[in-house]
Parts: sequence; structure tokens; C-alpha cells
Amino acid sequence: MCSEDLISVDYEVFGRVQGVFFRKYTQAQGSRLGLVGWVRNTQAGTVQGQLQGPRSKVKEMQEWLKTTGSPKSHIAKAEFKNEKTVDSLDHSSFKIVK
Repeated sequence: MCSEDLISVDYEVFGRVQGVFFRKYTQAQGSRLGLVGWVRNTQAGTVQGQLQGPRSKVKEMQEWLKTTGSPKSHIAKAEFKNEKTVDSLDHSSFKIVK
């Protein structure tokens, strides 16, 4: 593991993000970047979750959530909050929460 800080951040993505495999693509991208956390649909029609991992990889994932998403999604905006440095990861993988 490099000496880069580990961070944790909560996110919520707005737009056409349900019924377009957004969670599946988010899980795949997070895992590809070596991040851990979770993703779920909300009753409000958004997708929310948490990312944890090296700062640079979390930032890369945040950009992906803001601009890319799944092929059929239309992202209106992505909000990030509760960013903090952590000593260890709270999750062992990137999960889709039902």
C-alpha cells in the first residue's frame, strides 16, 4: 500500500440513474479502481453510497460519478459529503445494497 491517505466520502447521484444499470456499473468501476464501499437506489429516484480508498482513486471515482455513469444514464448532478481521512477501510469490497 502506498503512503497516500485513505479517505471516505458519501455520495448521491441525481438524474436518470435508476433502471439503467447504474449500480452495476458503479460497483464495477469502484472495484476496478480498488475502492471499497456500497451503492443503492433510493426511494427518491437517486443513487447513493459510500466510497473508501486512496485519495487519488476516490477523486477519480467522484469524477466518474459526475460525468460518466452507466451508458444509458443521464447524470444531472452528483453531491459528495462527509469526506474524511480514515485509518482503515470499513468495507472489504464494493457492494450493491438492496
